[in-house]
Amino acid sequence: MTEREKMLAGLLYNCGDGELLARWHQAKDLTQAYAQLPSQDLEGKRKILEELLGGFEKGLWITPPFYVDYGENIYFGDNCEVNGNCTFQDDNVIRIGRNALIGPNVQIYTAFHPTQAAQRFGPPLPDGSFAFCRTQSAPVTVGDNVWIGGGAILLPGVTIGDDVVIGAGSVVTRDIPSHTVAYGNPCRPARDNR
Repeated sequence: MTEREKMLAGLLYNCGDGELLARWHQAKDLTQAYAQLPSQDLEGKRKILEELLGGFEKGLWITPPFYVDYGENIYFGDNCEVNGNCTFQDDNVIRIGRNALIGPNVQIYTAFHPTQAAQRFGPPLPDGSFAFCRTQSAPVTVGDNVWIGGGAILLPGVTIGDDVVIGAGSVVTRDIPSHTVAYGNPCRPARDNR
């Protein structure tokens, strides 16, 4: 099993693996190129997104800067907007449904680490340094017609249902059911949104 396969399976994996690092660097180069294009160069932006992302439907708008780990594990449905300065740490799949509005500075994390330092780093290398820390991942799923307010953080493994509003600055630590307005730290459903 490759380190990429382990990563996507949610197993401990080595993020210093050559294949993963090559894609990581490629994704950084692609997001930098995307940010440097003139704002009105929609065709150039689409071409970069085709190379960067796992997949997307029509009507995707991403305002740079946009930060990813690999990019290829991110999928968007129709008519999605991602505002500036968002970070999608896609060590596992991030799937965004149709008609999503994602506010500025939103962070979506799929990676996490063992809580014990010895498990995170293992024994020191012969030169006294440490290898890349051991990592695991869990996918994040966002349903259709979701608005995620600015500065919200979605943690690994969460699913947000359809027709949900996540309040600005919320930290989503567990699943949020469909048809709700939810906010807070930790984020909790506050009212029905039907």
